[in-house]
Amino acid sequence: MSNSKKFIPYEQEDRNEEEVLLRSAEFYEFMNARRSIRQFSEKAIPKKVIDNIIMAASTAPSGANKQPWTFCVVSSKQIKKEVRMLAEVEEKESYSNRMSEEWLEDLIPLGTDWHKDFIETVPWVIVVMKRVYERGEENAKQKNYYVNESVGIACGILIAAIHNAGLCTLTHTPSPMDFLTKALGRPENERPFLLLPVGYPTKNAKVPNILRKGLTDVAVYYE
Repeated sequence: MSNSKKFIPYEQEDRNEEEVLLRSAEFYEFMNARRSIRQFSEKAIPKKVIDNIIMAASTAPSGANKQPWTFCVVSSKQIKKEVRMLAEVEEKESYSNRMSEEWLEDLIPLGTDWHKDFIETVPWVIVVMKRVYERGEENAKQKNYYVNESVGIACGILIAAIHNAGLCTLTHTPSPMDFLTKALGRPENERPFLLLPVGYPTKNAKVPNILRKGLTDVAVYYE
């Protein structure tokens, strides 16, 4: 079968080895300063900032370029209140009955619990939905490919874009998350993947004093 799609030249600025090394080091240091926080300010964030963050996430590669994601962006106080209430119901059940003793012990250094007040505090909440399939002509199902992988990559870029904008977030995955589909009135082809509060930290915000693994712990080179 002939390929009728058109291709265009790929353009990228040519950089020497020194520049490449410097940029890689600077980006690592920048991202290494990123932390998940739980104390958010109510300070407003312009919608255009969120637009740019979402569009940056949408540059992610995806299976067959299906782009199987929907970013539900919530600023409504009423919806945030409802989402918080429903999330806390699931989280309280998880902390009380679903999580193992080992899991709960591993969470102690992070200082987490079932209270999720940040959902109401932040000016914006982004709920990332994965689109497990599409609806085509005559409502026929159209398959999406590598949905979890594609949406996961988009979420990684989304988190980096939030940090790059000078804002903070926290990856929140209440389990189960089906309540988000109903609360946001999403169609049957979408499933909740991740909830991200987006905002500024409070002036007295604190984060756990933890360390990230080093290179030799996360990478294996075959040379």
